[in-house]
Amino acid sequence: MLAQTRETFWTISPTGKAAFYFLAAAAILVFAVGVYERFQRYARAKADPFPRLDDLPGRVVDAATTVLSNRNQFDRDLYAGVMHSFILWGFLTLLIGTTILGFEMDVYRVVTGTSFFQGDFYLAYSLVMDAMGLLFVVGVGMAIYKRYSKREGRLWGRHTSLEDDAFVWTLFALGVGGYLLEGLRIRATGFPDFETVSFVGYFAGIVIEAAGIDAAGAEALYWLGWWSHSLIAFGFVAFVPYAKPFHMISSFANVVVSDDNAGARLPSVPADLDADTGAESIDSFTWSETLDQDACTKCGRCSSVCPANASGRNLDPRDVILDLKSYREAVDAGGEEVDIIADGGESVIASETMESCLSCMACMDACPVDIEHLTSFTKMNRQLVDTGQVNSEMQDVFQDVMQKGNTFGNPNRKRGDWSDDLEFDVTDAREEEVDYLWYVGDYPSFDDRNKKVARALARVFEAADVSYGILFDDEKYDGNDIRRTGEEFLYMELAGHHVETFDEVEFDHIVCTDPHSFNTIKNEYPELDFAEFADDPVMPFEYDEEWNADGEIGVFHWTQVVADLVDAGRLDLSGTDLDYTVTYHDPCHLGRYNGEYEAPRQLIEATGCELHEMPRSRDDSFCCGGGGGGLWMEFDDEPKPSEERLREGVEDTAAGSEIEKFVVACPMCTTMFEDGRKTGGFEDDLEIVDVAELLEEALDSQGALASVGADDGTTAASAD
Repeated sequence: MLAQTRETFWTISPTGKAAFYFLAAAAILVFAVGVYERFQRYARAKADPFPRLDDLPGRVVDAATTVLSNRNQFDRDLYAGVMHSFILWGFLTLLIGTTILGFEMDVYRVVTGTSFFQGDFYLAYSLVMDAMGLLFVVGVGMAIYKRYSKREGRLWGRHTSLEDDAFVWTLFALGVGGYLLEGLRIRATGFPDFETVSFVGYFAGIVIEAAGIDAAGAEALYWLGWWSHSLIAFGFVAFVPYAKPFHMISSFANVVVSDDNAGARLPSVPADLDADTGAESIDSFTWSETLDQDACTKCGRCSSVCPANASGRNLDPRDVILDLKSYREAVDAGGEEVDIIADGGESVIASETMESCLSCMACMDACPVDIEHLTSFTKMNRQLVDTGQVNSEMQDVFQDVMQKGNTFGNPNRKRGDWSDDLEFDVTDAREEEVDYLWYVGDYPSFDDRNKKVARALARVFEAADVSYGILFDDEKYDGNDIRRTGEEFLYMELAGHHVETFDEVEFDHIVCTDPHSFNTIKNEYPELDFAEFADDPVMPFEYDEEWNADGEIGVFHWTQVVADLVDAGRLDLSGTDLDYTVTYHDPCHLGRYNGEYEAPRQLIEATGCELHEMPRSRDDSFCCGGGGGGLWMEFDDEPKPSEERLREGVEDTAAGSEIEKFVVACPMCTTMFEDGRKTGGFEDDLEIVDVAELLEEALDSQGALASVGADDGTTAASAD
C-alpha cells in the first residue's frame, strides 16, 4: 500500500537540497539583519513621553485580537475586511504549516528517526493547507481586482511605487505557484487516491493532464517550478525588512504600543521649547512616531476620510507620514538634511499642509494600524510657531488671547454679560460653593448666536434644580485649539491660570459647554507638569502640583450631566413635547476624542424629536471644519466641510428634505454650520439648533420654565 505522505524534496538531488538549505539560511540571515537594523533605528530615536510598553503581555493579546479579527479593516469597508482576512488567515496558516514541515524534517525526524508527516496527520495537514491556501489566493486576487481593475482611488497616490506592485504580485505568485507545484506532483505520481484531500492541487493536476502534459513532462516541470517557487519565497523573506512587506511586522508592533488616548492628549509641553520642538529634525521624532512611519500600509483610508483633503486643501495625511519616512531613510543613507517644515523654501512638509489640518482625528480613527497622525502634526505646528512662521490669522488669535484672555479680543470683564438677559442671576462660583463649576467657553460667552445656547443651557440647569456657578472674568480661553496649532507656551499659561483658579474655588465637578474645553480640561490639564513652569517669571501662575491626576474631579460635557438628570426624572419632559424631524452631527471632540455618542441622542429623543442619522455618524462623523484653528482661518475650500456636511444632512439622510433641524452639541460647530448654511444655500432647507435649545423649547412647551427664577431671581438650590 502506498504511504499516505509525500516526499518534500521530490526530484531534488542531495546537492540541490544542500543549496536549498544554504539559500534558506542566507535569506533568514538577511531578514534578521534587516529587522535588527530597523529596531536599532527605533532605539536611537527619542524616548516617548507616554508609557507604551506597560502590561506588555496584555497589549500583545489585545493587539493579536484586533489584528486576527481584522476589526479595523472591516470598519467602513466590508470588501477590504473580507479581503484582508483571507490574506492574513491564509498567510498565517501557510507560514505555520511550513514551520511544522521544517520542524518535522529537520528536528523531529533527526532526533527520533521517525516521521509524523504521514497517515491521518498528513491528510489533515493537506486538507487544511489547501483550504486556507485557497483563501489566501482568493484574498490576493481580490486585492489585485481592487487595485488594478476597480482601481480604487485611495490605493493610489504620490508614494505608490513598483514595490507595491512587486508585493501583491509576489504574494499571488507564491499562492498560485504552490498549487501548480502540487498539481504537477499529483499528475506525475499518477493521481494517488489519498491526494484527493488536496482538492485544489488535485484539480490543478486534472487541468494539467487535460492540457496534454504527461507524467514525465509534469515531473520535469515540477523540478523547474520547485526551484522557481523556492527562489521567489527566499527573495520575499529577504526583502521583507527593506520594503512594504515590513508592515507585516511594524503594523502589529504599532498596534501593540499604541496610546488609547492619542490625539485627545498630546505630549507634555517641554519646559525648554527652544532646545527641541519635537520636529526640528528627523531625529527629534520619538521611536513610536518613527514606528508610525514604518507601519503605514499606504491603504489611503486616512486620506479618504480627511475633510481637509476632501475640500481640496493641501493635506493628504498618508503623504505626510510617508514623506517623513522617505526623508528619514534618505538622511540615514547619507542624504542632505532640510527643514522638516517651513513656510516657503525647501522642506519635507509645507506649512500650508499642517495649517490645513482640522485636528478632527478622522485619519487616526480610520487607520487600521493605529498610526497617531495628530501627534506628529502638532509637533510640526509647534515648530512653525517656534520659528515665527505662523499664519497671520492665527497670529491675531494668539495676540487676542494673550492680551484679552479670549479669542474674540473683547474685554474679558464682559465674559459673563451673556447672562444679563436671563430671568435669574447666575451664581458666581468664586463667592459661593457649587456642585458644578460651569466652564462656559469663549463662543457661548462672546458670540451672539452661541449666547443663546448658553442662556438655554442655564435655563435647563435651573429647571433641573442644579447647583452650578461660573467664573465670570476669571474664566479664560481653554487653549485646546491653539495648542493644536502649535502655541504651547500660551496654552500652558492658560492651563496654569485655570488650575490655579480651580484650586481656589469650592466645587465637586466641572461641566463644559464646548467639547473642545471638555477635552482639554479632562484629558490634557492632568498631564501637564506645572511645577516645571511655576517659577518661570513669564508664566502668570505659581501652581506647582499635578492637577486632577487621579480623576477625583469629574469633568463632563453638559449633555452627559443633563442626560443623567433626565434619567433621574429631574426635568419635566414627556418624550412627546416636540415633533421635529431632525438629524444630529457628532462633534469631533465629543465623539472621536472622548467616545460620547449616546448622551446627545438621548436628550434629542427625550424632547420627542424624530432623529434620522446621517450616513456618516458617530465615529465616522464628518468634521464641520472648525477644529485645529479652522474656525479662525480662511481657506478656498470647494466645498467647505460645513457645506458638505449640511448637504449630507438633507440629501443623503433617509428623511432627506423632511429634515427640519440640524442639531449640534458644540458652539464651534454651531458657528461653522451657520456660516455653511449661508454660503451653501441651505437657509431655506433647515435650521441649526443646539441640543440645549431643543431642551429649552421642550421644557417651555410644558410650562416647566415659567417658574424658573421667579421667586427671588437667584440660582436654584443644590442638586444634592
